[in-house]
Amino acid sequence: MTPPLRTPTGFAQILTLAGVLGLLTACSPAPNAAAPSAPTDPALTFTPCMLEHPSGLSGVKAECATLEVPENLSGQGRRITLSIARHPAISERKAADPLFVLAGGPGMGAQEMYTAAAGAFARINRDRDIILVDQRGTGRSTPLQCKVDPLLLSLDRPEPAAAIRDGLIDAATQDCLDTLRAKHDVAQYTTSVAVRDLEAVREALGAAQVNLYGVSYGSRVAQHYLRRYPDRVRSVILDGVVPPGLALGPAIALDAEAALGMILRRCAAQPACRKAFGNPADTYQTLRARLAAAPRTLRLPDPRSGELRTVVFGPSHLAGVLRLSSYSTPTAALLPLAMHEAVVKDNYIPLASTLLMQLDTVPDSIAAGMHHSVVCAEDLPFVGEVDRARLAATFMGADLIDPLRRICAIWPRGPVDAGLREPLKSAVPVLLLSGSADPVTPPAYAETAMRGLTVARHVVLQDEGHGQLGATCMDRVLRDFIATPVPGKLDLKCLEKRSPSPFFTSMAGPAP
Repeated sequence: MTPPLRTPTGFAQILTLAGVLGLLTACSPAPNAAAPSAPTDPALTFTPCMLEHPSGLSGVKAECATLEVPENLSGQGRRITLSIARHPAISERKAADPLFVLAGGPGMGAQEMYTAAAGAFARINRDRDIILVDQRGTGRSTPLQCKVDPLLLSLDRPEPAAAIRDGLIDAATQDCLDTLRAKHDVAQYTTSVAVRDLEAVREALGAAQVNLYGVSYGSRVAQHYLRRYPDRVRSVILDGVVPPGLALGPAIALDAEAALGMILRRCAAQPACRKAFGNPADTYQTLRARLAAAPRTLRLPDPRSGELRTVVFGPSHLAGVLRLSSYSTPTAALLPLAMHEAVVKDNYIPLASTLLMQLDTVPDSIAAGMHHSVVCAEDLPFVGEVDRARLAATFMGADLIDPLRRICAIWPRGPVDAGLREPLKSAVPVLLLSGSADPVTPPAYAETAMRGLTVARHVVLQDEGHGQLGATCMDRVLRDFIATPVPGKLDLKCLEKRSPSPFFTSMAGPAP
């Protein structure tokens, strides 16, 4: 996952599969990895640069370089440029094995992600270089970015009828494909091709071995790199894990519903939250029923301009804000209050305003074309029959799987290594991280992935959502593991002191 549906909101959620994984179309078999080569003279020329988050709120001084690689696995045809950033170690006696940080999505660039998360790696960065390779098709590495039809994102009009929605999705997908393939072979942007890029970067750096941190979709990349190049990897951290062989699609709606249920039950179990809102689960069901019967038309300030605008808030919009807010406990902490305001006071502005802010940032962070190239080759072909009755009981319903099927009916399938979906077996030390209330990669996924890992430990943070970098003292835990990758001896006592963000019981904040 990290990244990234919209029917209108359905397509937005598709783009924010910030941790969606699954794999294979058995095309090119993976060769046996050779023994580690001796470090070579670095073939990259780094110059000072600044990595800036699009929000302008964070930035990191780094060193940047580029590396040309073949776009096609065959090595024939055009070459593309990979953007590489290095956050150099503080110590002059730095370790020889850097840490590669692999972003989620699929479709998010590693450099952009790192600007918001650098603090979590600060302790590691004292002794090791942090290497940020924008995966091909993302960030500054030949981004497969498309402008999404504003109609698909809009809250400015009622949700379109199914036939109109389907036509909009088809048209937007075809337009995106036509725009990109004029210059790129979009099929060559799968995980199987991307791990070869990572290996080319490792060779260019002259590092005999590397450490890997992969979050969400990045955990898929990390696992497959480990599969192909086991002797090149010293240690691995998987944060928000999907095991090889699991093709996500319908499961996302079911997992999101389960995570929301956990959030609402946690509120009901806390006296202050229950006193303020009663049983939030009842409020949630009432809210869904009311919006299904009649979407609300609202006047509220635009998050960018501050100008008043009219929006229409319906079931798909509710699905979008519930899912996106469930990713982290700070945003989840606002949900019971926002739903209570809607049901009890007929005030839908908190929910709608939250979604507008989310949609204001998400599309620019996810390269839609790269996302489609990965998902349409590695996930959708392996989704079986869909239990539509079970989906109908969730707030997302088929808002993800149905648009994805339409997109992937148009989008070309690229190469997927044989064996990609097979269980990964490895004796390389691996630390797996999960949040118990993760709406897209629940802990059970990490447990499945761990079955073939003989030197591994799974840490589950209670009541946390997707991605654990922000947890109390996680920076220390990651540093300790990378420094001495012996999972069984890892001291996790500091994590026992953490607690999830308290629920807001009023617009003034949490109860005292």
